[in-house]
Amino acid sequence: MNSVAHQLAVLRRLHHLVLQDSQFIIATHSPILLAYPRAKILVLEGSGFTEVSYEHTEHFAVVKEFVNNPMRMIEAVLD
Repeated sequence: MNSVAHQLAVLRRLHHLVLQDSQFIIATHSPILLAYPRAKILVLEGSGFTEVSYEHTEHFAVVKEFVNNPMRMIEAVLD
């Protein structure tokens, strides 16, 4: 099983626990885990915590850019 499949399995387990009124504080860089519906996403910056939407996370932006144009990102990283 790969990392993405593991993250989806974690997402499924989290959802089952949320349905049982569980709550979680999770520190992650995973855009998959960040995508959980109604998740409150907080970014820690020099001035403290800021709430952001999923689409405004750096992790979402980087993965989206990579999926949309992998060769351009690879070339930029390797230059």
